[in-house]
Amino acid sequence: MRASLVGTAVTLAAGALLTAAMTTASASPPDATAPKADLPRPVLVDCLWHRDVRPADFILACGDGNSRLLGLHWSQWGPNAATAVGVNAVNDCKPYCAAGTFHSYRVTVRLDRPQPWKKDPDVQHYTRMILTYQGARPDGFQQVVTYPLWD
Repeated sequence: MRASLVGTAVTLAAGALLTAAMTTASASPPDATAPKADLPRPVLVDCLWHRDVRPADFILACGDGNSRLLGLHWSQWGPNAATAVGVNAVNDCKPYCAAGTFHSYRVTVRLDRPQPWKKDPDVQHYTRMILTYQGARPDGFQQVVTYPLWD
């Protein structure tokens, strides 16, 4: 009987110590060295005003679709910038766009300059896209082309 009482007392004491330790730990202020919550990642707004993160494809020429980014592989999507590699498929529009041929050009894509989105000011969206052609490029294009992105 005495052994049973001692065992019960030890169990109750251990439970009380565990409860006290957990209560103290949960009531203490957050550790200053603990990682902070991630900032919301900016989005890329497309032609139809849809927001996306790390899209595989993106239409650059919203009116006719004659320039688009395909096969995008994102290496970074952060609070200040995003970077991908892919292909820019561009219609040569020869002899006219409906009869033209699409040609593919390897590009590096960089998004930056996040700003609040007018449609939803709580959402940050990238406002600039920079394409860097890695070799061949469409006629009349510079090696680096900068596009403002719609709001």
